[in-house]
Amino acid sequence: MKRSAARTLTTHVGSLPRPSRLVDVILAEDRGVAIDRDAFEAELKAAVDDVVARQAALGIDVVDDGEFSKRGFAVYANERLTGYEARPRERGIPWGGSREALAFPEFYGASRPHGSGAVARVDEIVCTGPVSYKGHAQLERDLANLRAAVDAHGVEEAFMPAISPVDVVGNQTNEYYPSEEEFLDAVAAAMNEEYRAIVDAGFILQIDDPHLITYYVKTPDLELADYRKWAGAQAEVVNHALEGIPEDRVRYHTCYGINMGPRVHEVELGWVLDIVLGIRAGAYSFEAANPRHEHEWRLWEHTKLPEGKILIPGVITHSSVLVEHPELVAERILRFAGLVGRENVIAGGDCGFGTQASLTPEVHPSIVWAKFEALAEGARIASERLWS
Repeated sequence: MKRSAARTLTTHVGSLPRPSRLVDVILAEDRGVAIDRDAFEAELKAAVDDVVARQAALGIDVVDDGEFSKRGFAVYANERLTGYEARPRERGIPWGGSREALAFPEFYGASRPHGSGAVARVDEIVCTGPVSYKGHAQLERDLANLRAAVDAHGVEEAFMPAISPVDVVGNQTNEYYPSEEEFLDAVAAAMNEEYRAIVDAGFILQIDDPHLITYYVKTPDLELADYRKWAGAQAEVVNHALEGIPEDRVRYHTCYGINMGPRVHEVELGWVLDIVLGIRAGAYSFEAANPRHEHEWRLWEHTKLPEGKILIPGVITHSSVLVEHPELVAERILRFAGLVGRENVIAGGDCGFGTQASLTPEVHPSIVWAKFEALAEGARIASERLWS
């Protein structure tokens, strides 16, 4: 993957607010309404072209397709793997039963509106048979759409996010495999097909793995030592899923998810940094711009970045609708560059801005693009100071 050789490169985490015309079709499918598949595919291709063009015009160097074809980050793999059945369930309160909900019951209570408007249906996904990969046609379409768009707009490098096997299993119920370990291994082997195809198509593979650190928040009885043991085992599964893929074609992302809340019980990066750096990737993307974690840049004062690796810290955040000032973005970049080297930093975001198909995303699209403008301008300011 490209490094910041002559200036600070920019990228983001992946998901972007989907055009309403795509969301309408996804929600219609959820309701069982027949759709014009050919019209949708044409609309999807045009939308990917538009979003790649917009990223490039704003000065984003390493772009993606916005995850426009995916109905939701945490569930899209269910449509691409065999062995599952969906069982309807009511949509629960976000973070219900977590450390956060227990500490702030009034904030997370049922009476509080957690967003409004239609969203894609959330089913209970149950594994009832052997897992294998079946999403080849959908994947080939996504790769072709992204390739056409980056070629049309002169983009030098693009990435495609793919869900971690840890997140797949974390969002499912296993009724088939004798153990959690066997279930994880099966999902890892299946997802390896998607990972290889992305890299073979000439793109950077991004492994999205929020569950690695949100598991602690969502499991209030878990002690830290036991959590670290669990996280270490999950990291080994990720490495298994990456077998045969060069490290310099992989970036690994973990974060705390979309949670517009107090967030006081989240895992501190220092608790798991050694585990994350053990994942066989060429770059590591993590939250560094929201107020609960911005101070963690100091970890790199005494943590050595492994040779040849890249950091992609978040310098804009999804956890606030405030648009960061470009000077602040530049300061965040300069902190990391001063500790790990200017060529080893790519400016990114904390998390995605459109993790599921929704008519009312958590951050309004106009604000998302304003944040991207601040990201690009901040990187320009930092570059002038780092390469002057």
